[in-house]
Amino acid sequence: MRRAGLYDPRFEHDACGIGFVADAGGRASREIVDAALAALNRVRHRGAVAADHRSGDGAGILLPIPQSLFRDWAQRAGLFPSAPLGVAMAFLSNEPGDDGNRQRQQFRQLLEAACRQEQLQVIGWRVVPVEPEALGDAARRSAPRIEQAIISTAEGGGAFDAEARGYCARKRVERAIAASRLRGYLASMSFLSLTYKAMCAADQLAAFYPDLRDPRFIAPFAIFHQRYSTNTAPSWERAQPFRMLCHNGEINTIQGNINRMHAREGRLGSDSLAPEAVLVPVIDETGSDSAMLDNALELLVQGGRDVRQALAMLVPEAWEGFDVDPGLRDFYRYHACLMEPWDGPAGLVFTDGVRVGAALDRNGLRPLRYAVCEDGLVACASEAGAVDLGGHGLVRRAKLGPGEMLCVDPQNGGLQENEAIKRRLAAQEPYGRWLDEQLHPADTGEPAEDIPTDLVARQAAFGYTKEEFTYVLRPMASQGKEPIFSMGDDTAPSVLAQSPRLLYSYFKQRFAQVTNPPIDHLRERLVMSLRTYLGPPAPLLYDGPAAARLVQLDSFVLYPAGLEALRSLEAPFTSSDLDATFPVADGAAGLQAACERLARDAEQAVRAGATILVVSDLAASQARAPVPALLAVGTVHHQLMRRGLRGRTSLVVETDEAREVHHVVCLLGYGAQAICPRLGLASIEALASAGHLKGDAGDGRAAQQRYVEALEDGTLKVMAKMGISTLDGYQGAQIFEIIGLDEGLVEFAFAGSRSPLGGATFTDLGEQVLARHATGFGAASPSLVSPGFFKHHKQGTEYHATNPDVVDALHAAVPAQEAAAPVKATAAALVNATGAAAKEMSAAHALQRAVATGPDGNGYPSYERFARLVNERPPTHPRDLLAIRPGGPPLPLHEVEPASAIVRRFSTGAMSHGSIAAEAHETIAIAMNRLGGQSNTG
Repeated sequence: MRRAGLYDPRFEHDACGIGFVADAGGRASREIVDAALAALNRVRHRGAVAADHRSGDGAGILLPIPQSLFRDWAQRAGLFPSAPLGVAMAFLSNEPGDDGNRQRQQFRQLLEAACRQEQLQVIGWRVVPVEPEALGDAARRSAPRIEQAIISTAEGGGAFDAEARGYCARKRVERAIAASRLRGYLASMSFLSLTYKAMCAADQLAAFYPDLRDPRFIAPFAIFHQRYSTNTAPSWERAQPFRMLCHNGEINTIQGNINRMHAREGRLGSDSLAPEAVLVPVIDETGSDSAMLDNALELLVQGGRDVRQALAMLVPEAWEGFDVDPGLRDFYRYHACLMEPWDGPAGLVFTDGVRVGAALDRNGLRPLRYAVCEDGLVACASEAGAVDLGGHGLVRRAKLGPGEMLCVDPQNGGLQENEAIKRRLAAQEPYGRWLDEQLHPADTGEPAEDIPTDLVARQAAFGYTKEEFTYVLRPMASQGKEPIFSMGDDTAPSVLAQSPRLLYSYFKQRFAQVTNPPIDHLRERLVMSLRTYLGPPAPLLYDGPAAARLVQLDSFVLYPAGLEALRSLEAPFTSSDLDATFPVADGAAGLQAACERLARDAEQAVRAGATILVVSDLAASQARAPVPALLAVGTVHHQLMRRGLRGRTSLVVETDEAREVHHVVCLLGYGAQAICPRLGLASIEALASAGHLKGDAGDGRAAQQRYVEALEDGTLKVMAKMGISTLDGYQGAQIFEIIGLDEGLVEFAFAGSRSPLGGATFTDLGEQVLARHATGFGAASPSLVSPGFFKHHKQGTEYHATNPDVVDALHAAVPAQEAAAPVKATAAALVNATGAAAKEMSAAHALQRAVATGPDGNGYPSYERFARLVNERPPTHPRDLLAIRPGGPPLPLHEVEPASAIVRRFSTGAMSHGSIAAEAHETIAIAMNRLGGQSNTG
């Protein structure tokens, strides 16, 4: 599905039932297939159906190719291949008539040509038998024509060699489809495994595909999946399993994973697999987050890595804060140099076509239970009891813990549990020696006592305010924590603000929701990490000591001394400074010109060999104005992405602008890997030196350390509320929504971010930068202002929706002594209520009475004043810009349906208990009961 209006497929979520059934000895049987289909039926409750009660969210099964079934087909077609057959499961256009025939034929020709390029041969096309009456109406209407291309190897080679060539052929087909905009999708294309899936409920899958009931359809294992589309529209393509895995959960870091995979394109190190042009784009962005994880796993496995190693790279366990085996720690440390985590709650079932297994994310937020039977049957599922174990002898039951893995490998002893798998992974290579020889641990530096002579001028030019020191910076330096504010912000969005605000304020942090839990950064600190790497990352498919040749920092926050130490490193850690300022004389247009220059300079520096770029606004002065740090970072990051150079360098920011937690998480989210908040540190030193910090006695060093601790702790908290555990998973993930920036500007510097509204342009931002610059470097005696961004005050310029005038008017309209008696429907509730609850209910009835009594009632003039203050306020929300379009001449009342009948069709949206308070649920229910409408509690 494509983006349209406010709909964006990137924000779809799902929750699923998953599992596998396998024979530990690799013996193929019909019993395995039947057990998997029965287990799939038992997790049917994990899915949902459409209004026709039959079209499901999607269900599927993935299993090894039953060679006997397809050889029988080939022999009936007069074909007698000697090598094992491969099968491509193709979903073709269902368009009727000549146009549909043309599209289907074009797809077949594309696939056959791609196979020839990989020395494979399509020996025939098999129309997959289906029974459409098993589906619901919606699924039947959208059902593709399903065919299987039967493929043989045109020359010698093993099964895994043929598998790699089949993968490359499929990538060629996908590129051609994307270029031609044909409708076509390959659910699987392999010499080892085959996927049957449909937009149906679990118990309809075998009824729809007669193949799954064929006695010849035997397998040593089978993976099953029932999809639940939490807030998505079901589709045939998004049903699971995919080609190598099925997934229950969310990938919270997905945008960053996509961006970083794009950054690697151009130097994947794929020479032994295929020319890189065949493999890119690695990630198919039309798929779900689960499908994209499948894309990444495929590349790593086809590139030569064991499937267990590849999955441990993508979804590592929490190794940073736990006491794990030193060899295993080295394994994870080494692979962290190559791949950032695909982080989020995840239950995974995987296969490479020979082995089958399961794994959990580092937090273990999606359950997987397994059972091992005496006769070798191994069953794993998201629910206990999904697989019938009767008749298989004694059973040992267990569950996977956080970060654990299970695998059935018939070629190497059968069942392998977590400890054995991890031991094997750790012993594959001398990872510890490689790290000792290549990895360069670096220090973030020590606090400095330097205070610039033009401190106040720089503070004013970079938008510091008096209230920011009072409410934010002093508490950070005193307590080592980000200050806590009330939920919500009653000021206008930045694009509507009466006083210009910094660019960071246009970016709103997203958070985990729907089926996706946030984590507690205090309780779960052991699974979290702020580790970051700088330097030239090795090609993804490379496996050797040079991959560890990076600079490692334990935190992203650098003191000036730490930054200078980075600048002094020798090759291969060559740094280059990028000036993020522009001449004041250039006017507002100078900002866009400076960004375009930054983009060019960054590209040239990387091509010249710079592996650490330092974006710096230190040159800001009376003659030069700073480019907003977030705009500078986004510009450089996305320019290098567009040029295929981002994977060759690291991005460090030296800025006088960023000083709050939200500022640094924005910079990290748009590509920064380390940040030196130079003026923020100097400002804390100045506060301590002046004695403005309680208990510090002028100890600026301790104050700076607490300030850095506050930045780090606040960053962990922001990551945790999105369910992300590691900084390298958050970097470049762009987990923000932009409110009020021009579309062209967003595409230039923040491409891929959700931005539902237009707004400020380069010129607008340039004018704001110059206005701030003038208050600092342009003033004879610069001083800081208090516009009232954090708290309303009389001298402030920023309007607050709940300012004292509005609150006073509301109180005047509903004085406590005039609280009306409750209506009969809620009399008992009010009688039983006590304390604050009684006062709130009483006030609500008083407001209702004030409005209902009309102009002659005692409360109406006060209510009228309150309503006027709200209705005539400056635009504070986007909705304040809307006007109701005239509806034409009024109709006589007798022609209009009465309000009492209209409101009976009202219903409230479903929100689960816990997402809003019990009081809110009850209040909504009371209101809808009074109206005669419907209250959906979720």
